[in-house]
Amino acid sequence: MHFHSQDAAGVRLIAYDTLGSTNAEALALARGGEAGPLWVTAARQTAGRGRRGNAWTSEPGNLYASLLLTDAVPAGKAPELCFVAALALHDVVSALAPALRPRVKWPNDLLLDGAKFAGILIEAETTQGSASAVVIGFGVNCAHHPSDTPYPATDLAANGVAVTLDALLAELSRAMQTRLEEWDRGAGFAATRADWLTRAAGIGGDIVVRLPDREVAGTFETLDRIGRLMLRLPAGTLEAITVGEVFAPASAQRTP
Repeated sequence: MHFHSQDAAGVRLIAYDTLGSTNAEALALARGGEAGPLWVTAARQTAGRGRRGNAWTSEPGNLYASLLLTDAVPAGKAPELCFVAALALHDVVSALAPALRPRVKWPNDLLLDGAKFAGILIEAETTQGSASAVVIGFGVNCAHHPSDTPYPATDLAANGVAVTLDALLAELSRAMQTRLEEWDRGAGFAATRADWLTRAAGIGGDIVVRLPDREVAGTFETLDRIGRLMLRLPAGTLEAITVGEVFAPASAQRTP
């Protein structure tokens, strides 16, 4: 597990050749007394994690990076960082390739032409009501993408975006600093939410949301003020969804 320390746009960076998971390593560093902000990257992950325990394929050539924050995040606000992080990555990719028009997919993925090229995973450790350590993990398909996935996948290179991992991380670090300042530990989430909605995939369209115990279909109406997906059901009622996987109706039928 060779590593070296450097800098990513003014934020400390510890870069590893191989790690189990950049999120797990960042949390371990926090437990050992490391202070954020700190980036942890790996050229390759052997135990990459996605939401709900899904594995994240982690071959070399893509970006695996986690940002550790140890300035306590107010209780209940850590999930909002998914939207902050998605906007930061959207800012970077939009600047690299303005014609591509990436979209954000609730709650934590980014899409190019309907296919997923990045995922975000927030993990927090809470003490006395506030999150003492929050890790924002990014998996960005830069050079390649998995082919056998429940949701269509793609990568930046396949869309004509050529960027080095160092340059991508530097730009992402700058964008995260800007978006975190706007978010202002939750005080600015209304503006974050509004920005997210203008970049969102599927607003106003029919979707299927896979919940832990069932699937529910309806129209993606908006986000509520705390970031829940508001689904208009066929009967006309609104359901607020906190956790779930979103699919287009046809792709939901195809997936196992």
